[in-house]
Amino acid sequence: MKYPLVIFDWDGTLMDSVGRIVSSMQRTAAILQLPQPSVTAVREIIGISLEPAIETLFGRLSAAQFEQFMTVYRQQYVHDDITPSPLFNGARSLLESLRERGYTLAVATGKARHGLERVWEEADIRHLFHTSRCADETASKPNPKMLLDILAETGFKAEQAVMVGDSVHDMRMAENAKMARIGVSFGAHDAARLTGHQPVAIIDQLSELNHYV
Repeated sequence: MKYPLVIFDWDGTLMDSVGRIVSSMQRTAAILQLPQPSVTAVREIIGISLEPAIETLFGRLSAAQFEQFMTVYRQQYVHDDITPSPLFNGARSLLESLRERGYTLAVATGKARHGLERVWEEADIRHLFHTSRCADETASKPNPKMLLDILAETGFKAEQAVMVGDSVHDMRMAENAKMARIGVSFGAHDAARLTGHQPVAIIDQLSELNHYV
């Protein structure tokens, strides 16, 4: 067991939700008559906390504008947008297998706590994870605090853990924590961009993770 602690990003890594995030963000902009962000621009901010993500896409909003944006975006993402966002093929079986084999599993995500808990409940998957850190509980990626908090809670050292993610934000966060990282090629950022952060590997399907942990 090379990395007894395996930490996963969520959106674009375990859940195929990038398309839904993009369309919900674009529909929110249209409803609020804000400049329409491109698909590329939205994919670029997936993984970081919503506040800096919104500022990157639309500039600094007033407190009232930000609250309005969040209300509309949540309505779009949770209720109105019908873009499917299932778990990626093989995600559940991988997690169950790792857990049965004695790995400690965690999530470090740009989602807010209520968002992660909602999808965990919908997918009936919460029990597979030992712990998690969300964007509204700590510093946004690529700050390493999420990972350092998980290490402190679980008692592992950085060299005993690996971060699995689909974005450069995940890779940079792991670099900043001096933690090994594995990229997935099917999420927000392509393999060429992830390669620049010296991952242990870049995998094309989740089952390949077994070869590296």
